[in-house]
Amino acid sequence: MALDVHLVTPEREVWAGTAQMVIARGTDGEVGILSGHAPLLIRLAIGPLRIQDEAGNWRVAVVDGGFLHVTSTEGDSRVDVLATSAALADEIDVAAAQARADELQARLRDEDDAGVRTELAKALARAGVGG
Repeated sequence: MALDVHLVTPEREVWAGTAQMVIARGTDGEVGILSGHAPLLIRLAIGPLRIQDEAGNWRVAVVDGGFLHVTSTEGDSRVDVLATSAALADEIDVAAAQARADELQARLRDEDDAGVRTELAKALARAGVGG
């Protein structure tokens, strides 16, 4: 039984491979996906996406929303993560993400803006999983 995972954005395929497990943050909470999971479609929140590869190693990415779709046939499952934007942890410049978060927090002190809060959540997610 295999779990075929594809993490994609409109610009690129961020990661693809076979995995043991996927853990994602949906808008209603976290969800864990194993091979044989029931079909599922959830809306993703801004936050981490964790993929346990076949060797048991964890790969961490950050996604800025999108959808997670699970299909299963005869024991094999496929997880498609269709993200607005995504990056693997080792692709993230933590210092730049933290600097962006600091800048956005300063802007929020002057004005409460939903767009700024969303951008702040993205920057904090990147700073939190970057590495």
